[in-house]
Amino acid sequence: MNHSPTHLRLLPWTGPEGKPAHLVTDGTATPLALLADDIEEQQIETAVVVLGLARPMLEETASLTTGELRFVVRRLCESLTDVLNVAESRGQRVPPYEPDGGAVV
Repeated sequence: MNHSPTHLRLLPWTGPEGKPAHLVTDGTATPLALLADDIEEQQIETAVVVLGLARPMLEETASLTTGELRFVVRRLCESLTDVLNVAESRGQRVPPYEPDGGAVV
């Protein structure tokens, strides 16, 4: 019988009611965990692209309509939300730091 410690992994998507979705896992590379890893990577890559496209729009010479600015801000907010979710999920998976004395910090 496997007695590996289990934990809840926050997934990069929401459940049917819009609430956070979690995976009960022992850290093994299950198909669902690998899918979550792939989606997190795509979300990070998308955020990099959106940021790269938005930066030139901050230049003094850029002339954007209100609609264009709203579009860019929406995409930036979506990307930031995704990346913060990835950071929270990965932060939950980092074991607590234990210095040489063994006390959890």
